[in-house]
Amino acid sequence: MSTILLKFASPLQSWGTNSHFNIRHTDLHPSKSALIGMLAAAFGYKRDQDKEIQELNKIDFALRVDQIGAVTKDFQVARHEYNKKNVYLTDRYYLEDSIFLVAIGSNDEDLMEKIEYALKNPYYQLFLGRKSVPINADFFIEKNNYGPIQNLKTYPWLAQKWYKDTHLSNLSIYADKDLIDENENLSYSEMRKDRVLSFSKKERIFKNRSEARIDINIEKLQDTDHDIFENVKE
Repeated sequence: MSTILLKFASPLQSWGTNSHFNIRHTDLHPSKSALIGMLAAAFGYKRDQDKEIQELNKIDFALRVDQIGAVTKDFQVARHEYNKKNVYLTDRYYLEDSIFLVAIGSNDEDLMEKIEYALKNPYYQLFLGRKSVPINADFFIEKNNYGPIQNLKTYPWLAQKWYKDTHLSNLSIYADKDLIDENENLSYSEMRKDRVLSFSKKERIFKNRSEARIDINIEKLQDTDHDIFENVKE
């Protein structure tokens, strides 16, 4: 088993799985479909390469909410894709100042090596849910040989110091349900519409995926701070 750890920590993020028409909502944590879209962009897949994209559903996916952000709304004027003269009004929702630790894993070592290379050398620009939100420069943390859940239970807390000082509680882990041990106390389990069948512009198709949540004690994690400027060179 190999696992890749990623940090999603841009000032804004958006993870909509249930948006319609002119109101574009965001979920409160990243979706597997968005992660698959990110991997497809890194590999250079086209939107209609359904077979290759569907294979990415097999990758194990889990994440930890290290800093809960606020939901904010942006009011925009947009143009229709096929008729640039027609404009319409849209409300688009984002998460502000959120930080997520994302773990993706597989027993296919060759695939994980290809994913690592693609993420470090992406064919297309990577985004955190929308094209207006480029991914943070320090998003790639490491690749190791521990499972996704084990990583999320032990990796240092990535929140900013001001957040840690005011939020002394548990951290939530959301994951593919089959990754959670049956002896764990689930906080909840539900079906989430983020299993990708097609990203085609003609018809985007998603099926349900079973997702579960567990909570872990913050005190068990090593102390570390997230510094958005740490990779900025003088």
